[in-house]
Amino acid sequence: MTAAVDRHPIVFVGLPLSSWAFAIRIWLAVVLALYISFWLELEAPSSAAVTAAILALPTRGQVLEKAVFRLIATAIGVAASITIVSLFAQTGGLLLVAFAAWLGVCVYGVGMLDGNRAYAAALSGYTVAIIAVQQIDNPQHVFESAMARGAAITVGVLTVTILNDLLIAPDGYPHLATQLETLRRRIADYVQCVLHGEAMPGMTAAGLLREIVALRPEIGSLAAELSSGPARSAAARSAMVGLVAELFAARALETLSVKASPTLRVQIISEPDASSGAVALWSREASANGQRKDSHDVLAQSLSWFSDHVLRIDDEVRESLEALSAARRLPRAWRAPLYRSRRIAAETGIKAAVYFLLAAAFFAVSGWSSTDVSLSFIAIVIGLGATTPDLRAFTMIAVVAALVASLMAGMLEFVVLDGATAFPLLAIGLAPFLIGATLLMTLPNRILSALGRLNLVFILLLLAPSNPQTYNPKAFLFSVLFLLLATGLLFAAEIFVPTASNDRRRHWLLASARRNLHRLPSHRKQDLAPEEAMFRDAGRVAQILAAGGDVPQHRPAMEEAMAIFDQAATLRLCEDELDRLTEGPLRPEVGAAYMSLVNRDPGAIVASADALNEAASIQDISVAGASAALVLASVTFTSRRPGAEFSAETKS
Repeated sequence: MTAAVDRHPIVFVGLPLSSWAFAIRIWLAVVLALYISFWLELEAPSSAAVTAAILALPTRGQVLEKAVFRLIATAIGVAASITIVSLFAQTGGLLLVAFAAWLGVCVYGVGMLDGNRAYAAALSGYTVAIIAVQQIDNPQHVFESAMARGAAITVGVLTVTILNDLLIAPDGYPHLATQLETLRRRIADYVQCVLHGEAMPGMTAAGLLREIVALRPEIGSLAAELSSGPARSAAARSAMVGLVAELFAARALETLSVKASPTLRVQIISEPDASSGAVALWSREASANGQRKDSHDVLAQSLSWFSDHVLRIDDEVRESLEALSAARRLPRAWRAPLYRSRRIAAETGIKAAVYFLLAAAFFAVSGWSSTDVSLSFIAIVIGLGATTPDLRAFTMIAVVAALVASLMAGMLEFVVLDGATAFPLLAIGLAPFLIGATLLMTLPNRILSALGRLNLVFILLLLAPSNPQTYNPKAFLFSVLFLLLATGLLFAAEIFVPTASNDRRRHWLLASARRNLHRLPSHRKQDLAPEEAMFRDAGRVAQILAAGGDVPQHRPAMEEAMAIFDQAATLRLCEDELDRLTEGPLRPEVGAAYMSLVNRDPGAIVASADALNEAASIQDISVAGASAALVLASVTFTSRRPGAEFSAETKS
C-alpha cells in the first residue's frame, strides 16, 4: 500500500508548515555553515554559505545525492582549472578560449544527463570560471584558490547533511509513491475510456508520458535515502517503467477495438458498466467469457490477450508500489534508460562556448578592468541555464533575479546590518531574506520558484559574508554592476546568436525517432527489454511535447510522435514474443513473421499470425502473445504511416 498523505496540511500565512520548516532549515544551514567557516578561518566562507543555499532541496535523498555530485564536480573543476592554467598561463586570450571550450564540453554533458548528474556537469564547467578565470592575472594562486573553495564547499555539504539528519528532513518516497499511484489511476481511467469506445487524443497520452518520465531524477535520488534507499529507488523505477508499458497496452487496446466488428465492440465495452470502473474486474470477466477465448477470430483473441496484458502490467505496478512503501527488493527491477539527443546537446554546448567568447570579446574591446568576476557570473548562468529546458527563458529570469537580489542585498547590508559585526546580528539579519527566498522556491509557479532559487544564491554572492563583515559601498556597487552586466550581456548574446528554435529541435527529435523505427526489428539480442526501450522512447516523446506544447500547429507533430512510439513498441513486443519461439519447431513460421515485419506489410503480417496459430495448434504450443502482437502490428501499420503527412515540417 502507498503511504498516506495529509490531504489537509496545516497552513500558516498561506503556506503549509512543511514549506516553513524547509525554509527555516535552509536558513539555519547557511548560518551554521558560515559560523563553522569563520571558526575555521577559511579563506572563502561565502562559498560554504552558497553551497548550503544551492543544496536547498526538500528531501534528504535529493540533498545527499546533490552534495555527492557537487563534491565530485568540484574536484573535476579544480583539476581542469589547474590543467588549463598550467597550459595557457602565459596567454590570457588562449586561456579564455580553452575555458570556453571546456564550458562547451560540460554543457554538452548537461544535455546528455538529467537531474543532479546534469547539475554536476554544469558545476564542472563554471568552477573553472570561479577558480581560474578570476585568477587570470595571478595564475600562481590558482592552487590556493582551488583548495580554499574546496574546503568551504566541504563545510557547506557536511553542514547541510548533518542538519538535515538532526532536524529530521523528510524522505521523498511517500510523496513519490502518491504521485505514482495517482498516475496509475489516471491510466486506469484512460483504459476505461478506451473500453467505452471513447477516442483518446494523442496529446492526452503524450502528456501522461511526460509526467511519468519527469519523475526519473527524483526516483534516482531515492537511492541516497538511508540503507533502504536503493531498494526503494529500484521499486519506484520499476513502477515508472511499468506505467509506460501499461499506457502502451491501453493504446493497443484502443487501436484493436477500432478495427473490431460492431458485435465484438458491444461485447467488449458492455462489461465495464457493471464493474464500477474497475479494469481488473472487467478483464477477469472477459477472460471467463468462453466465446471470446474459444473464438478463431485472431482480432478477438488479440483483444483478449491485450486485456489480460493490461491486467498483468497493472498487477506488476501495484507490486512495485508496495515494494516502494515497504522498502522491499523486487525479484527483477526494470532499468529506466534516458533518451538524449546528441545533436541538440552539441548545438547547446557550441552556443554556450560562443556566448562566453562574445562576452569576453566585449570586455576585451571595452578595456575595463576587473571584469573576471562578470565572466564568472556569465559562466554560472550559462551552466545553470543549461540544466533547464530553455536557456533563454532562464536568462530572462536571471536578469530579473539579478535586479531583485541587488536591491535585497543592498537593503540587507546597508540598512538592516548597517555596520554590525557581531555574528548573531548577521544571522538574524539574514533570516527574512533567506527564508523569504526559500518560501518562494516552494511555490508551484515555476517562474516564481526559479526567482526564489536564484535570489537565494545571488543575495549571498553579493553580500559575500566575511569575518568581520565589511561595508564597502564601492565594492558592493561593482559586484552589482558585474552581476547585472553578466546577465544583460548573456541575454544580448542569446538574441544575437539564438539557440535552435523549438521547431528545429522538434524536427531533429522526430527524425531520430524515424531512424530508430526504421531499424526495427533488429534481429539482434537487445540490451534493453521491450519495456525499458519503451521508456526511453517515452523520454523522446516528452521532449517533443516540451518543444511544442499543446497548441494546434504542433499537434500534427505530436500525433506523428505518438504513432512512431506505438509502432516501435509494437515491433519490439513482436520481436520479444517471436524470440521465445525461434528455437522450437515453429522456426519457419517465425522467420516468415519476421520478414513480414521488416517489409511492414499488414496483409503478410496477418497471414503470418494465422500460419503461426495453425502450426502451434498442431504442435500444441501457446503462441497467444506472438499472435496478438502480430495482429496489433498489422492494424498499426494499416493506419497512417508516420511522416507521410508531415513532409513540409520535415523539410523545414
